[in-house]
Amino acid sequence: MRKIRDVLRYRHSARLSLEVTARALSLSKGVVAKYLKLATAAGISWPIPDDLDDRELERLLLRQAPYKEPTYAEPDHAHTHQELKKKGVTLLLLWEEYQQATGERAYQYTAFSIHYRDWVAKLKLSMRQVHRAGEKLFADYAGPTVPVIEAATGEVTHASIFVAVLGASSYTFACATPAQTQTDWLTGLGRAMRFIGGVTTMIVPDNPRSLVKQANPYEPELNRATAEFAQHYGTVILPARPRRPQDKAKVEAGVQVVERWILARLRHHRFFSIAEVDAAVARLLPDLNSRAFKKLPGSRKQAFDQLDQPHLRALPATPYVMADWKRARVNIDYHVEFEQHYYSVPYVLVRKEVELRITRATLEMFAGGKRVASHARSAHKGHYSTRPEHMPAAHLAHSGWTPAKLLTWATKIGPATATLVERLLLEKQHPEQAYRAGLGLMRLARENGSPRMEAACARATILGSHRYASVSSILKKGLDQQPLPAKQAELLLPPHANVRGPQYYQPTEID
Repeated sequence: MRKIRDVLRYRHSARLSLEVTARALSLSKGVVAKYLKLATAAGISWPIPDDLDDRELERLLLRQAPYKEPTYAEPDHAHTHQELKKKGVTLLLLWEEYQQATGERAYQYTAFSIHYRDWVAKLKLSMRQVHRAGEKLFADYAGPTVPVIEAATGEVTHASIFVAVLGASSYTFACATPAQTQTDWLTGLGRAMRFIGGVTTMIVPDNPRSLVKQANPYEPELNRATAEFAQHYGTVILPARPRRPQDKAKVEAGVQVVERWILARLRHHRFFSIAEVDAAVARLLPDLNSRAFKKLPGSRKQAFDQLDQPHLRALPATPYVMADWKRARVNIDYHVEFEQHYYSVPYVLVRKEVELRITRATLEMFAGGKRVASHARSAHKGHYSTRPEHMPAAHLAHSGWTPAKLLTWATKIGPATATLVERLLLEKQHPEQAYRAGLGLMRLARENGSPRMEAACARATILGSHRYASVSSILKKGLDQQPLPAKQAELLLPPHANVRGPQYYQPTEID
């Protein structure tokens, strides 16, 4: 109150002007005028009575200040904040609507904008950002996990909690996954889009190695499966920058909400499977999304219905099928190996590299970005899946490989080798399937010499096992250097009587 006393003294005793008084006391002219007006209204003049202390002086001045109805109508800033999330809505448009509804008591546009920004500054960071309706889906994993007890062994594992939040409405999805692998991430994103019933323009996940091949603040490189997932749903996946949590502040806040309103409620429950955890999370989601906002009107569900839902793109007709990718080289028998099973591709791709797209049910081959073959996956090791359209005419192998050429080589090694090779050719559905084994036999002959090779083939023939693996095992264990039992030797018929010879496999002209 000292400056009020000084204002009165300078004004009434020294008779200084408002401007000089304000400059002398480092006040504005408006404040000086206000103090003088309050003093006049309270009947206080100079000199102030000695028995009037500062507290009593303040009481007299403020008591006299009459209530004055605000000159301007205060806008509904929460409504403004929600409306700005709708596509095409601007602050200028909302000010014009506010002005029309309020009339002469409306703020001008500049004041309207300043008051709104001051109000926004008091919100949380995630609420402060304005996200367009249907534009972004943010995703991350919660920090806490949920213990899962293996009923048979008592072993405890932990379920991870996947969380996805829509930018405009904060509508939240959560589910339980076994871990945080690529499959878990993409499965969670797919389930989130089915939960909201549509596809957003962009997906903003964290940047785990499960999704990102090369983390980069400016040009992150997605791995093959992640890029394929985005293409399938017709959206863009743009991971948050490393160590920039503000890029996904919306889901950071969503994770906290899930931890408080779902995981905290489940802390005393005992779960015996991931499915049980997932079902418990799903039961609590409606309550979370129907809870009223603290500083904004409505709830997450109401905001979703009004903002995001009308602007979501349609889901694709079929859900994304998880797939892994690997490279393989086509062998001379125009087959590629995967998990010890052999799948055919067009024979023109012999010795070329192809890409395998592996799903739970199928195996697809791509060359130059184009799909060239597709097979149902098979668990039969050592067997072949061959399509007739992949074979060359008359079963002639590429690059000069023929059954006659393979049998000519075998005959040079010895009659037992020739017998084994011919039976190998006869036992295969197509001769080309024996070429891979033939190459292996040639390598064994080079490494061990013709005599040992001939002896090993003789023993394998007696055992009735006309396979490369059998001959290799005999040589590795040195069984070819042991004499054959007399009874078994008698069973070895003269090989030449059973061998058709290379000339049998030569192509002939047909009239």
